[in-house]
Amino acid sequence: MLSQLETIDIVVLVLMLAIMPTAGILVALRKKNAEDYFLAGRSIRWWTVAGSVFGTNISSFHLIGMLGIGYSIGFVQAHYEIVFPAILLLCFVFLASYRRLEVFTLSQYLEVRYNATARLIYTILLVLIILVQLVGAFYVGSITLQWLFGGSSFEISYLTGLLLIGAVTCSYTIWGGMESIVITDTIQTLMMLTAGFAVAYFTLSQPEIGGFSGLLTLDGAVPREAQKMHLYLPANHPNLPWTGIFTGLMLQHCFNFTTNQFLVQRVLAASSDDDARKGIIASGFLKLTIPFFSISAGVAAYYLFQARFGDTADFNSDNAFLKLVETVIPPGVGLTGMILAGLTAATFSSVDSMMNAATTLLTLDVYQKYITPNATDRQILRFGRLTIVAMVFASIGIALFTYTPDRSNNFFLKVSSQLSYFTPGIMVAFFMGVMWKRASAKAAVAALVLAPVYGLLVEWIYNDGLAQIPAVVAVFGEKLNFMHRVFLTFVLSVATLVGLSLTLYPNANFDGFDKLRVEVKAGELFRAIGLFLAIQAVFISLIFVGGLSPKAVAGWAALVTFSLFFFYRDKAPASQPNELVRAGTGPIWQDNHLWAGLLTALSVGVLYYFA
Repeated sequence: MLSQLETIDIVVLVLMLAIMPTAGILVALRKKNAEDYFLAGRSIRWWTVAGSVFGTNISSFHLIGMLGIGYSIGFVQAHYEIVFPAILLLCFVFLASYRRLEVFTLSQYLEVRYNATARLIYTILLVLIILVQLVGAFYVGSITLQWLFGGSSFEISYLTGLLLIGAVTCSYTIWGGMESIVITDTIQTLMMLTAGFAVAYFTLSQPEIGGFSGLLTLDGAVPREAQKMHLYLPANHPNLPWTGIFTGLMLQHCFNFTTNQFLVQRVLAASSDDDARKGIIASGFLKLTIPFFSISAGVAAYYLFQARFGDTADFNSDNAFLKLVETVIPPGVGLTGMILAGLTAATFSSVDSMMNAATTLLTLDVYQKYITPNATDRQILRFGRLTIVAMVFASIGIALFTYTPDRSNNFFLKVSSQLSYFTPGIMVAFFMGVMWKRASAKAAVAALVLAPVYGLLVEWIYNDGLAQIPAVVAVFGEKLNFMHRVFLTFVLSVATLVGLSLTLYPNANFDGFDKLRVEVKAGELFRAIGLFLAIQAVFISLIFVGGLSPKAVAGWAALVTFSLFFFYRDKAPASQPNELVRAGTGPIWQDNHLWAGLLTALSVGVLYYFA
């Protein structure tokens, strides 16, 4: 690719990429203690929280993988970016409790609620999850660099690409810690958004497409079963069944935004609860843009390639982004260099954050807890830096032998499936721990340990048993989709925790629950959820019974959903301790309920409009 770039593209590419490590290294020069290194001194503002959460959550998986799935499957992939339930759960249930305890890691939170065993198991599971994601990030990043340098005198191998990613990321992560990472993440977010919007603009502007409205018209002209601009696929779809989206995928979102160390660590590092909430909500708005610049560009690429290349347009879905850049971006103005810089930045944005999170867990939950309890700041920082190096080499080694450059077919979905064996037990331990006082430590540990076993078990029962029944296959497909597996595993894990807490291992120590001081009670949370679902049931009935189109209902559903937040905002006086119903103070535009409501309303509108 570099051989096809003009001088201005190379200059733009080099300058933009140089900004990241330079900014990170400058921050790294400041002297740091453990709190500075792992939590940026708990001083980051809301816009940095938003940029860092988005940069951490969005990687080259998204710029390449999301567009690729839009190309091969369609707009239904947007469900991965509609995360308002998880954001509301973090902002109004977990956040204040997390920050009040002033913990460095979520595993420490579990120790307060349960015991040291739960803390250690969480650490082990999260490090495994982070390692899987790191391996995936190195893989995608390396093949991207191979394509970028291909055909030039700088052409690199798959291994060289892996080493280059590790070296650049380590250059500022090892010494700068969280402060360097949140600054570089914010820069990377701006670069990624610029690159993504540029690709989407030039793709949708092609005469064969005719803008976003033209894309909808083009898609609507083909038979319904072949259309791509819809959010719902049959329950037996092998990749994205609608039943899995509203069960297992929603639970995965809740894991990522409420119980995942490498994302929640940004919330712990915020300068105040208000900055943390505003930053998380802002990141939700940023994520909601992805369907419209990444996934829709993938759908547009499908129709564009069909129109221009005909039957020869059988491109690998993971290569659709790269082919699109070659096809639609005008040469000679630096745009290609800017887009490639954004793509490369996307590789580093998740790698540095995951390395820092894994290091935080291993340093504080293993080294300081079990190996050197009286470690000084200097010893803690030294161990943390050595751990980053070890994680990088482990990730490179695994990526080298488990993924090869010719791997294909929706890599994003494969990584999501691999991680989902571990997450249900973690969610159960956290959710039941804050919602149910009687949840015991031994029962929580059992749920954490048994969840991966349950996942394998339900998969085996379905694939080797129930899948032999034609009626079952007709509804849920030949293989158990990972989203369905996540939901079933979650239910079994809840049953395990509840059953053991009520029988063999009752909770005899309520101090852990009392220390959390969670402001939203289970009954209040379920009533709010019930009211939301009841309102949506009315609009859904207007579609299926009243004969209205989803597009006609979308605006009204969004408006009524938005009004719910003002109902709860004004339900109690400002002295009410319950964050879910506390009245706002100050100008309304500074009220987090307003922005949370707007995010939810927009998300609901999208869910109806593209049904």
